[in-house]
Amino acid sequence: MSTSDMSQTGDGRARRVDARANRRRILDVAEEVFGKGGESASTEEVARLAGVGIATVFRHFPTKAALLQAVLVRRFDRLREQAEALLGTTDPGSAFFEFFRHLVADAATKIAIAEALLDAGGDSDGEATQASNGLRRAVGALLQHAQQAGAVRDDVELPEVYALLVATSRAAAHTNLDDEVKARALAIVFDGLAPHRNARVQAHQQPELSQPHGQPPT
Repeated sequence: MSTSDMSQTGDGRARRVDARANRRRILDVAEEVFGKGGESASTEEVARLAGVGIATVFRHFPTKAALLQAVLVRRFDRLREQAEALLGTTDPGSAFFEFFRHLVADAATKIAIAEALLDAGGDSDGEATQASNGLRRAVGALLQHAQQAGAVRDDVELPEVYALLVATSRAAAHTNLDDEVKARALAIVFDGLAPHRNARVQAHQQPELSQPHGQPPT
């Protein structure tokens, strides 16, 4: 390889490194900007705060929706990785409840980015949805481990637990709950998920009410 070829190869590698650094910086800034401003935030603001030109932003992400989708996918993937890292903990119950609490605390930013993506015409069934499903599966694994450890009641399944998680997250994000109210709300949810006698078993053990003579039970 000639000296000229080596120089060109070195320059190409440096450009690729710079491009990766720019992409990472754009995503970092976009996550903060859209997490705070939602659909009202702009790619121009992202470019300015990232210290790059708007052309650089669009070279990496051709549309605002593409940028938002990349931000949301990265956020879901990061949360999934955090959940998966907790699967090996020696205290599955604490891991599940702490991660539930973490997702609620994270909700406002995530919802703002997701709503900005929809406003920008993003594909609701695209990569972001796949990444969201990956996070859901990781939460399901945490739930299963917590149930096996006896930390979560065994008569609940992921669909209803995830419904509670989504509802609590949206309430915390959209109703501006203060920390004390949010903590009490989570305590109520966690109390409902704690192990206790199965309600169906309790119902079977209740004494039957006496019925008037000749009247069938209701």
